[in-house]
Amino acid sequence: MRVLVLRALGLGDLLTAVPALRGLRRAHPDAEITLAAPGWLADAVDRVEAVDRLLPTPGLVPLRYEEPDLAVNLHGRGPQSTEALRVTRPGQLVTHGTHVPWRDDLHEVDRWCRLLMLHGIPSNPDDLRLPWTAAATGDVVVHPGASHGARRWPVERYRAVVRALGPDVVVTGSPAEADLVAAVADGRARTSLGSLSSLLDLVAGARLVVCGDTGVAHVATAYGTPSVVLFGPVSPARWGPRGGPHRVLWHGTTGDTFADRPDPGLLRITVEEVLAATGGALCPGSESSARAMSV
Repeated sequence: MRVLVLRALGLGDLLTAVPALRGLRRAHPDAEITLAAPGWLADAVDRVEAVDRLLPTPGLVPLRYEEPDLAVNLHGRGPQSTEALRVTRPGQLVTHGTHVPWRDDLHEVDRWCRLLMLHGIPSNPDDLRLPWTAAATGDVVVHPGASHGARRWPVERYRAVVRALGPDVVVTGSPAEADLVAAVADGRARTSLGSLSSLLDLVAGARLVVCGDTGVAHVATAYGTPSVVLFGPVSPARWGPRGGPHRVLWHGTTGDTFADRPDPGLLRITVEEVLAATGGALCPGSESSARAMSV
């Protein structure tokens, strides 16, 4: 049996789809499961342990795949994503539509598990963890980048957090974010602009992660690394950690996810709030922040 899954998005999108991918694997243990996703995610895809083959797919482009027995749309509600799979002429197509209407109020993890379950494929939304192989380092990872300006907390505030957290801080980013990383580190912290694999290992072995609503937050969830996640303009009820040693900061407002400037709600989060939350995330037995902190 040949299964084609479309999820041609980013790192956080991949990690929120892990329970659905593993549900497919359990339902079809002998199938060849191909995931259509960006090629740069290869190291993360390997760690999901549910995919046999990555089909490099940089967004909604024609898929180089023909006649899968089963095609699964974990990308969106269509019509473009649905049509991209339909033209491969699958034996069966699983997607949102008349049988499974799209719901805007669901957490991203629950959305895809629900889609599969309503097509007869059991999925466990708590099956998010990746296998942990890195050594614990005690590092504090600060990741200031995000895909859009709306989710980027100001550089000077991240810099103040780095100064307060001391010598164990590592500021991370992609090579394209070298200037941002240097500005936040300000010569007081180590920096890391390495591969995706090195970033995954760094977060897996870290003592704490501080970041915005971005892929690194989902990496922290996947490895159970304590984190402080700054939300705005999207509610953590949609994309936040589902439990565990995580603290969410959110001021209860939503806005334009694709805006170029920091969301007004994100700007209401202060340096003092972030530093207070780091202590809570590292304190065993502290209240879990699967809920949002709204002040």
